[in-house]
Amino acid sequence: MIKINNLVKEYDNFSLNCTLEVQPGRITGLIGKNGAGKSTTFKALLGLIRPNSGEIELFGKNLTTISAKDKEKLGVVLSDSGFSGYLTITDIIPILAGLYSEFNKGKFLELCKKFDLPLKKKLKDFSTGMSAKFKCITAVTHNAKLLILDEPTAGLDVIAREDLLDILREYMEEDSTRSILISSHISSDLEGLCDDFYMIDNGRIILHEEIDSLLNNYAVIKLSDEELNTIDKAYITHVKKDKYGNECLTNQRQFYVENYPSLVIEKGNIDNLIMIMIKGEKI
Repeated sequence: MIKINNLVKEYDNFSLNCTLEVQPGRITGLIGKNGAGKSTTFKALLGLIRPNSGEIELFGKNLTTISAKDKEKLGVVLSDSGFSGYLTITDIIPILAGLYSEFNKGKFLELCKKFDLPLKKKLKDFSTGMSAKFKCITAVTHNAKLLILDEPTAGLDVIAREDLLDILREYMEEDSTRSILISSHISSDLEGLCDDFYMIDNGRIILHEEIDSLLNNYAVIKLSDEELNTIDKAYITHVKKDKYGNECLTNQRQFYVENYPSLVIEKGNIDNLIMIMIKGEKI
């Protein structure tokens, strides 16, 4: 669905160099702290900024050659809805019908009703949760084959986030060939939704991993300085020191569980990964 190869975008104080791929039928996450390059990657992918070099493919075609019909296969959620805040959902329905040949008005209205979105209220008066749900519903109701979602759950409470994730799960269940590329700084969203993820830091991809592998094989081992000096470090990837000792990241949890049963070994998650890989030192 998506292939990005050596995408380079240079700014005065930041440079992006990114390679990633989204396979059909998969949900792929892009994670990283604020300013790491997530939004820059999305903007380049959507043709909103011009990269300095590199290749971008959508649906097997170079980005510069995709047609208006190809673009209808995209569902996009960015920070801005793209519609005037003085419009209502009722106003927007004919606009969507004109933009997308496969816009499903019935499905759109069904989801608006399900998630309590007022049809005659101006968008500028929507709450953060209502705006997020509206953008997501707009993205999934014109038979898009690929969703590109930049921080769609940002600023939402836990109930609103779960509602939005339910929309995405239903979207994927309807057609096994669809795909999603989603960025989020809320790790629980990605762990419960994605098949794989890329971690980006300072404009560079520093890890690509399957979610199942992360949850089953990664772990954080908490060690004193003495324990760190004596432990087998063959499967330790990064170490982060703090005033209480050391946090070590491993991608072979079972090895340390079997050989060092007395150690404190905690199962890995995305938050662990970000913190230790970015703030720690590579072994």
